[in-house]
Amino acid sequence: MRVLLIVGICVVALLVLLSAVFFRRRLLIAGGGTIRVQVRVNTLVPGRGWSAGIGQFVGDELRFHRFFSFAVRPKRVLDRRALDVCRRRVPEGPERLTMPSHWVVLLCRQAGIDIEIAMAESTVTGFLSWLEAGPPGQPG
Repeated sequence: MRVLLIVGICVVALLVLLSAVFFRRRLLIAGGGTIRVQVRVNTLVPGRGWSAGIGQFVGDELRFHRFFSFAVRPKRVLDRRALDVCRRRVPEGPERLTMPSHWVVLLCRQAGIDIEIAMAESTVTGFLSWLEAGPPGQPG
C-alpha cells in the first residue's frame, strides 16, 4: 500500500511539472509575435547542439525561449540593431534529423559572435523584414 502511495505521488508530481512546462509555453504563444525556431547552443559536434523553442519578438529583440524549460527568462536575446545575417543554407547531415525539411539555417553574427538559428522557410522572409525594419527616424 505504501509503494502505491509513493508511485501515486510521483505520478501527480510529474503531471504538475509537465503542466507547468506546457502552461509556460501557452503563455509565451498567447502574447503574440512568436515563431517556432531552433538555436544552436553547442557547436562541439558538427550538426548537433540544436535547441527547439519559441522566438518572441519584443521591440528590437528576438527572445529565444526553450520549449522544455521552466525558465521565465529567455535563453538567448538577439538584438536587431546588432544582428547581421551572414549566410543562409539548408540543414546538413544530422541537422536533417532534428528539423523539418522546409527549414532554413541562418548564420548570424551579433557583437562578433556567430549564432546559428533555424526556422521555416516561410518565416525567414518575415524575420528578415523585421531585421531590416526600424522605428521611424532611426537609421536603416
